[in-house]
Amino acid sequence: MNCIELTKELIKIDSSTLEGANKAIDFCKNLLLENELIPEVLENECQKMLVCTIGKGDKKIILNGHLDIVPFKEGQLKPYEKDGKLYGRGSADMKSGLASMICAFIELKNENLPCKVELHLVTDEETGGDKCSKYLAEKGFRGDFVICGEPTQIGIGVQAKGVLEINIDFFGKSAHGSRPWQGDNAIIKAYKSFERILNLPFSKEKSELYDFPSINLAKISGGDVYNKVPDYCKMYLDIRFLPEQNAEEILKQIKSVVETEIHVHEINPPVTTKVDNVYVKALTKSIEKITDTPVNIFGQHGSADTVYYSKYNIPAVEFGPSGANWHGDDEYVIIDSVCKYKDIIKDFILNIG
Repeated sequence: MNCIELTKELIKIDSSTLEGANKAIDFCKNLLLENELIPEVLENECQKMLVCTIGKGDKKIILNGHLDIVPFKEGQLKPYEKDGKLYGRGSADMKSGLASMICAFIELKNENLPCKVELHLVTDEETGGDKCSKYLAEKGFRGDFVICGEPTQIGIGVQAKGVLEINIDFFGKSAHGSRPWQGDNAIIKAYKSFERILNLPFSKEKSELYDFPSINLAKISGGDVYNKVPDYCKMYLDIRFLPEQNAEEILKQIKSVVETEIHVHEINPPVTTKVDNVYVKALTKSIEKITDTPVNIFGQHGSADTVYYSKYNIPAVEFGPSGANWHGDDEYVIIDSVCKYKDIIKDFILNIG
């Protein structure tokens, strides 16, 4: 089965649910068994994941791919080709990349590999990745370099911003809506604080791959009725900070302009892989060899399962085929890029010094 046919078979599996994603793992397990490989299926909180290893040596390359998908519309699980594109939910994000990894893995199994190659297939990336990739990294399934097959247009996403999610309670004084000057509007207090946060020093910083961090006013909740000055408001912020920045320093700056308690919902570290990392250079060389085009090396504004490996100082990148509209209508992957992606993975692994 080639990587395009395998992508089609994976698209047909409704892996938007726990049951369906686990079914997709079983499908991949059987495929690997049919090709005389020895996959291991692990389970954490009912979430299945698969690990399979080939090769030998001191170095280990991890190929990480997720089988879960976001919700879909009717007809999106019926893959079809048109104008050199393969359409279907998950075609780009990321069943094509995962299928190419599996096909490359099968084709490499009888080669005299210069390193170990470990396949990590997971089922919860779209919902955070904490039950699979995070679990695998915590349990010692680590290596020297990680490729997550997210769609990147055959470019290399070497870094990703960190995540700082906070919420802040603002208190004011209620009054009749016809006399707002007699009250203290908590919603206005919240928004004025947001404007001050936008002008803090951390928000103006830039780095090699980023012009700025991201600050999203994700949600604001306050007020009861038209004719009352609101005495309470809750503001929710999603801050994506630069790899060189520090979440604690950002919180310190925010506290300096907000006169109320700040509640931290979540902090996730950034991915800090360097552009000149030896594995990034080797991958770049393979891409240029197979595609005969310059490589786009960039930083992601969001993050993927790379973050769980980066936590252990393992260089990790997002690298996958070309496509568009993932999570949206008419999701597709460019067929030619899928075939080239498989060849790049093979060339990269075979030529690691």
